[in-house]
Amino acid sequence: MQYSYTFSLLFSAVLLLSGQAQAQSLVSGFMVGKGHGSVSFTGTAERYKSVYLVPEKVSEVPVFQEIKVSSVSVYANYGISDKVEAVLSLPYIRSEGKGNGQGFVNSRSGLQDVSGLVKFKAYSTTVGNNVLDLLGVVGVTTPASNYKSDKGLEYIIAIGNRATKFNTQGVAHLKTPSGVFVTGQAGYSARTNRVPNAFIGDAKVGYAGLKLYAEAWVSVQNSSSKGTDILQPGFDLYFPATRVNFTRLGASLFRPVAKGVGVVLGASQYVSGRNLGKSTAVSAGVSYNY
Repeated sequence: MQYSYTFSLLFSAVLLLSGQAQAQSLVSGFMVGKGHGSVSFTGTAERYKSVYLVPEKVSEVPVFQEIKVSSVSVYANYGISDKVEAVLSLPYIRSEGKGNGQGFVNSRSGLQDVSGLVKFKAYSTTVGNNVLDLLGVVGVTTPASNYKSDKGLEYIIAIGNRATKFNTQGVAHLKTPSGVFVTGQAGYSARTNRVPNAFIGDAKVGYAGLKLYAEAWVSVQNSSSKGTDILQPGFDLYFPATRVNFTRLGASLFRPVAKGVGVVLGASQYVSGRNLGKSTAVSAGVSYNY
């Protein structure tokens, strides 16, 4: 049992890192167990010049030639019981555009959106020597400050869309005695303030050992067709109302350095999308597990 808990804590240390800019779910297939948990602090830097627009990608960001985004995030989880876990996440974000002489405000910063969720194990069975867990997740994300996201081309660098999101997901998690695991999850995100609802999904494969956790992941989002497209008919300069679709690839690892303390590293990149920048991100942080 303690070995299983260690796997879980290693993974929770990486979660915030691999969820850069909320592109990946904050949900894992591991359960930390009653009374266990972690707190992680992570810094992320990303930048992009190219933008996935419709009908094709463009090589320069509208209004701004290049956009840089940096963030500092806190992630915490706690095992209410062996089958129920709570998660909380909050990032502080700074978004900066390289101006092209049009006189727009070129930087915005502040607390973005606070996310809270509850994860529960609904079913567990053995498949040969492996263990298959099925989990359910319910969560909400809502603005944590009064940051602005109004109409206007300059709000392409807004730090968020000021929507409240209600998310539900199902998770299938297969773990082997060797520490290799595969996780798949899919769900739906209902959103307020003209932000299109979206299908969300993730897949992960990795290794969770006592001295190393490593994973590769892919994250996807497919927004409702009720949304608009930037600079296309129907677009009224309100960026949160656009259809944001993406596929993002990433990798993360965690390495313990002292009892209960470890370092996390990661990188990711959008490889396809709609109405978003083709960004590359790198992250580093520290985690305390208990």
